[in-house]
Amino acid sequence: MFYPFYFDYTYIILIPALILVMIAQAKVSGNYNKYSKIANRRGYTGADVARQLLLENGITDVSVEGIRGQLTDHYDPRSKVLRLSEGVYNSRSISALSIAAHETGHALQDYMGYVPLGIRTALVPVVNFSSSAAIPVFIIGLIFGGGFLLDLGLFLFLGAVVFQIITLPVEFNASKRAIRMLENGNYLYPDEIAPAKKVLNAAAMTYVAALFLTISQFLRLLALSGRRRD
Repeated sequence: MFYPFYFDYTYIILIPALILVMIAQAKVSGNYNKYSKIANRRGYTGADVARQLLLENGITDVSVEGIRGQLTDHYDPRSKVLRLSEGVYNSRSISALSIAAHETGHALQDYMGYVPLGIRTALVPVVNFSSSAAIPVFIIGLIFGGGFLLDLGLFLFLGAVVFQIITLPVEFNASKRAIRMLENGNYLYPDEIAPAKKVLNAAAMTYVAALFLTISQFLRLLALSGRRRD
């Protein structure tokens, strides 16, 4: 079959994953925006919940700070800092409490020595390097027909796949802990728990979509590699 010189049929491999990513992002935005407009009836802010949950679990060496941006919330296990975005830190919305509890779930994982989180944390610097180097190395291999460079590029990119796989249980477990803590601590009324779950489930789907996209990208590189070797 003839293709125009600028058309690369391997892009087709990415289409299902890209669609899933767009659906996941839309679901996250939809749920976050919807429940960020609904205040929890107990009046807690995201920062309140994070600090109290940390104390309830005996975690005294983690600080809670605000950070600029939207959905930039994260827990840094190296510096022991839980950072909450502008829309979460001072907000009393159900979305804010859900996200704050989720990030506290990561702090609790760290405190309890949750193995997948430890592995992911250790892999971060390695994956940062391998992910940035994989594509340039692979492209050089394509241009110059270097079988070794193609294999090296694939191997480096495989690190991103492994990282995404390890990320899934870490994120799902943090959300599970978050809901349990919100329920047990009576931070939300019973009818507010279901919306909190929707917020966290939608966020979890973005990690599933990211894994699917990374695997699709790896399969595309495999297809390009096989075509170059023919």
